[in-house]
Amino acid sequence: MKTQIDHLVVVAQTLEQGVQWCEATLGVTPGPGGEHAQYCTHNRLFKIATPSHPLAYFEIIAINADAKKPANALAKRWFDMDDAALQAAVATAPRLVHFVANTDDIQAARIALKAQGIDRGPAVHASRHSRRGVLQWQITVREDGQRLFNGALPSLIQWGKPDAAEPLRLHPRNSLPRSGVTLQGITVTHPTVAKLQAAYDAIGLGGIPLAEGPANLTATLQTPKGLVTLHSQGI
Repeated sequence: MKTQIDHLVVVAQTLEQGVQWCEATLGVTPGPGGEHAQYCTHNRLFKIATPSHPLAYFEIIAINADAKKPANALAKRWFDMDDAALQAAVATAPRLVHFVANTDDIQAARIALKAQGIDRGPAVHASRHSRRGVLQWQITVREDGQRLFNGALPSLIQWGKPDAAEPLRLHPRNSLPRSGVTLQGITVTHPTVAKLQAAYDAIGLGGIPLAEGPANLTATLQTPKGLVTLHSQGI
């Protein structure tokens, strides 16, 4: 299977706070995103793609306090957004907490992780409207909402309908203009680095240096404000 970085996930207490942080920290205003009814969240996005990371974009996501929880809503929000420790961590400033990896076979990737003793969660179908049409995707979300490995094991995403001939035609990267920000790379340190490396290998995810150490996900970005490094700081 082919797996690569899809997008970075920064959680903010409110979307307005996320926009202000982005402007102050990265020097750009994020573009429009959308709402996720089943999780009562909403986001803002911008492109950070490079030849090494052709799909990469940046997501700032927050709980939508004005959204009405649907009757079929899942018990826990994605990306640990209901976790008290994560909520406390982003109360003062948004923080990089996770990344999502694009795969061309999400079910095979899930099975590969299960063989490593890791339950990445079921592939949940989701969609939202965009300026170029309806975006549809499958993404792994555990019932408890956990990211796993302090956010260093990516959630898996597969864009388009399962039988789509051109699954990446309606990918966010195709509707996002250049932002002036580019992803230079991601690095990871974690106490259980051997198990994490085995998981990356199982899903065919390469190009991300891993080392043993305190849990931390780091993303380096070239921005209008120069080189900026974001850290998860183990949350």
